[in-house]
Amino acid sequence: MKLLDLLQRFSTQLANDQESAAALDELIESGTAQKLGTTGALHLYSIEVPEGTTLLEDAPVTIVPPGDMDPTGGYILRHQDHTALVQTQDSLGQSTVDNTLVSDTATLFKLASKRLADIAAKPESYALGPAERLAPWLDPEPGEDNISARTGASAAVLTTVWNEDQVARWTKLGTLTVELMRNNKRVLCVAPTHDAVDRLLGFLAKTLRNTGLPFQSLLSRYEVSVLKEVEGLPLGTLGFEAQMHNFFATSRSHKHALRRTYDRFRELTPILAYKGQKQRDLNEVKLLEWRLLAQVSEYQGRIKDIDKTLADYERLPIWKRLGLQTVGKNVATLGEYRRIDEEKIVGLMKQVEIAQARIRELSPEAAIPEEMRPEYEELKEEITRLGGTKKIREMLAAGEATNRQAFMQNKRLVAATPGRVISDPLFTRVRFDVLIAEDAPNVPAPFLLGVAGLIRERIIIAGDTRDLRGTHGLWRQQCWEPRLSRVTSA
Repeated sequence: MKLLDLLQRFSTQLANDQESAAALDELIESGTAQKLGTTGALHLYSIEVPEGTTLLEDAPVTIVPPGDMDPTGGYILRHQDHTALVQTQDSLGQSTVDNTLVSDTATLFKLASKRLADIAAKPESYALGPAERLAPWLDPEPGEDNISARTGASAAVLTTVWNEDQVARWTKLGTLTVELMRNNKRVLCVAPTHDAVDRLLGFLAKTLRNTGLPFQSLLSRYEVSVLKEVEGLPLGTLGFEAQMHNFFATSRSHKHALRRTYDRFRELTPILAYKGQKQRDLNEVKLLEWRLLAQVSEYQGRIKDIDKTLADYERLPIWKRLGLQTVGKNVATLGEYRRIDEEKIVGLMKQVEIAQARIRELSPEAAIPEEMRPEYEELKEEITRLGGTKKIREMLAAGEATNRQAFMQNKRLVAATPGRVISDPLFTRVRFDVLIAEDAPNVPAPFLLGVAGLIRERIIIAGDTRDLRGTHGLWRQQCWEPRLSRVTSA
């Protein structure tokens, strides 16, 4: 069957199963809800549920606490024995009792069916080359028996890692992951359950750490991890929400520091501009004072020459006296010249006094504190390094809301369950280079095909060889079949 036909068939199959899944959506009177931890804006609760309760992993759920508390939504991460692990968007407090759970399994099927239908309707928006290689595995031709061929060597687009020994299988996956990280590939890693995702992620983190790669910045666990620690490594630091919360908290801190730098620069700029203008005014007045004093010195020199001439006048030879008189410098005119020069000096000194008074006014206005100039130069250098004031204004004006899509696109390896990938709208807007599907035969075929539609280059499927043996197909078409059949028969 062609890929688009298979996508449409799986979409219709999920839509049909939606009605049966609706039978699972009943009111569940639960016991104590105990908070296990908080990651970013998400909270993890352990909730007691009655025996015989059916909850499907990754299905949406609403928790209605007692009293006047507002209900909150979340997702089922695990249902084991009498306990359900639920991830919620809002906190219910440290502990509550007599809660009511309302599961919405039908929505999970509806979202998955819509995703497959969207891929089939808009194949140009997806890179379906690798998914086409996966289609024969999920829907083999009747009577076809090529298990031996399918478990053979690796291919460029579809790589198989089959081994009954999980450690040997994961070791191979670890080697492939190291190679992919070094080649700067974006990897989506999936496994059937959240427990399996946590264990595989912990193993890959340990492998990357042993090779010297910065696993904490490369790996990201979508949703809250159900296991606190794997392979001696705490998974809390690898959580997508925790990483995003820390990143944007740091970003906001840097933004706050940038705003302080920008505001201080804007504060100092007009001050120094004002003082620069006053300094220019001061320089002009000082230059005027210098010119006035130069003129005063010139007139004082002329008066000194006149005094010397008058003192020596009686001893001058007759021919020098006649020469002075010829140019109008006799005793009477020399005295008149001296009086005129003295008046000019008086006038110039008044102007000098005015200039000096202005200098005294301008000096404190033009003075720059000793520490202000180095501070301004340092701020100016930082502003220039960041691209100038216009660029900084754009950065400061950027929205404060966290961009989950941009953050996910910066992660090299994202680990999640196929149910969350195919039902979360965020994954419709991101693409990956490589898919690693661990325990792939136990992933529902519609979910695995929907996840494969996000892959551009290569798919790596891994699992236990014993799960490949069967008479009809190699994949379980629905991992929820047993649960739905129990509800339908009841």
